[in-house]
This record gives sequence, C-alpha cells and structure tokens, in this order.
Amino acid sequence: MDTVQAYLTRCPARTVLDALANKWTLLVLSSLTKAEGPVRFNELRRALEGITQKVLTQTLRSLERDGLVRRTVYPTVPPRVEYTVTELGSQVGGLFCVLGEWSEQHVHEILAAREAFDTRPEPQPIG
Repeated sequence: MDTVQAYLTRCPARTVLDALANKWTLLVLSSLTKAEGPVRFNELRRALEGITQKVLTQTLRSLERDGLVRRTVYPTVPPRVEYTVTELGSQVGGLFCVLGEWSEQHVHEILAAREAFDTRPEPQPIG
C-alpha cells in the first residue's frame, strides 16, 4: 500500500492538513462559504456559538495568511472590517459544508453507536 505523502511529517501538505483539521477553521470557513456576501466579525462570532473573540481572531488571521479568507478594512470611524471567503477558501469550505450535512444526516446513528459502546459489558479476560 502506498503511503500518502501528506501523512508524513516532513511533507509540506501536512501543515495544510493540520490547519484544516481545526474545528474552528472548519466552522469559520463553512459559515463564510454559506454567507451571501461579506460578514463582519461580530456577526461571525454570534453565528459560531462557543468561540471566543481571541480564538476567532486567531482563526481568521490564520485563514487570511493561508489565502482562504479575505479581510477588507474600510476607512471609517470606527473602522469597518468584513471577511469573505476567497476562491481557494470556497473550494475547501464547500467540502466542509458537505461534511456538515453528512454529520446532520448521520448524527442519530453516531449517537446510537456511542450509546451501544458506552453501555456494553466490559470484556472478560480470557483464561
């Protein structure tokens, strides 16, 4: 079986997988992909229950650095800042949206499997 290069620590693609595997990255990109235009910071924060201001700021900066999100600052007082997903970000955001839809469709099966696992008897030692 061939090893996928992105699974190797020395592969630069591994850094991309590491960044995308973050739950907040997934949720921020999904939200921006589904948005019908630019989104302001506080709108995004309200949409993502549980995210702190610090984590959202770090996530958006990381996504901007990776070319997945575009940050636009308008010269107003106070400054107005909007975020949009780039073409590259839209591609991966679309994958995340599909993953979210799959999760919603199969949540009951997953919860049932967890319940079955958590309530099964402990295996007895052999011998």
